[in-house]
Amino acid sequence: MLGFKRATGSPESFTRKFLVERDRIRDLITGRTPDELSTRVLIARPRGLEDSSRFWSVWMTLDHLRIVHHAFIGVLEALSNERVPLGEASTAAVKPGVDVTAAVVAEYEDSCDALLAVIHGISHFKTRTRFPHPWFGPMDAHGWLALSGGHMAIHRVQMERILHGL
Repeated sequence: MLGFKRATGSPESFTRKFLVERDRIRDLITGRTPDELSTRVLIARPRGLEDSSRFWSVWMTLDHLRIVHHAFIGVLEALSNERVPLGEASTAAVKPGVDVTAAVVAEYEDSCDALLAVIHGISHFKTRTRFPHPWFGPMDAHGWLALSGGHMAIHRVQMERILHGL
């Protein structure tokens, strides 16, 4: 599925998807109580979600997205300059804390803004340099950008299931 999206999508379409999912997440959490957003719920595993991520709260999910956005920033900046990012992409490195507070909502929004600023500053995403994703293998900046909106969608579904399970 991601291969098809990478082949047929554009930076503009990937950015639109990211923005749509950001709005959907914002709508989903607006007006919710701290108890609703901080309660961990065991959910059925949506497609694309690791089994170890099934018992999170909405705030934990936002914290994960915040962490991933900062990782994406580093990867996109490096690849767009034809450099291999330092380290390796790891699902273990992007797990949220269990003691997340309401402050994560603003931190998540800031991470979205920061990622969008980097995206808008890049003129060429089809880079020669690749960086491996743990599930999808080596990808150029175009591939990493393609992943951004779909990643948000997976976790939006996760949050919907968490809230439904309360």
